[in-house]
Amino acid sequence: MSEIFVRTATISDLSTLRSFEQGVIMAERPFNPLIKNDPVHYYNIEEMIVASHIEIVVAELGGELVGSGYARIENARHYLKHQQHAYLGFMYVKPEHRGKGINQKVIETLKKWAILQDITELRLDVYDENAPAIRAYEKAGFKKHLVAMRFGVNE
Repeated sequence: MSEIFVRTATISDLSTLRSFEQGVIMAERPFNPLIKNDPVHYYNIEEMIVASHIEIVVAELGGELVGSGYARIENARHYLKHQQHAYLGFMYVKPEHRGKGINQKVIETLKKWAILQDITELRLDVYDENAPAIRAYEKAGFKKHLVAMRFGVNE
């Protein structure tokens, strides 16, 4: 089996990253009835690639791009012990390559980048009903921390 290689994304990865973005949206639609109908975009990927406070990475397996993720430095709430944290997002692995440890390698790469930025806290959001994703993040060391709730007044 080929080795998983994770590297910083470049503009030449743009079309694959746009495809991954649609994969993220498709995976999240069953958990979020509020996502608009297509066409929908979550990210300005071009800006993310060049932003100094964001590290966007891609995972390669056998020369094929199979996954992605980013870490974005954000200011923490004023009452927390840390001043900033890294928010992880755009976590995606092609369905046929899930279960191979790709997401773990992406998280580990982003964690190393965050440490180099003097960040001591990683955060991410996951839908409560997305049990496979929760298990994957718990396996990587994340712990449930806060539950966001919503109430649709006109539903």
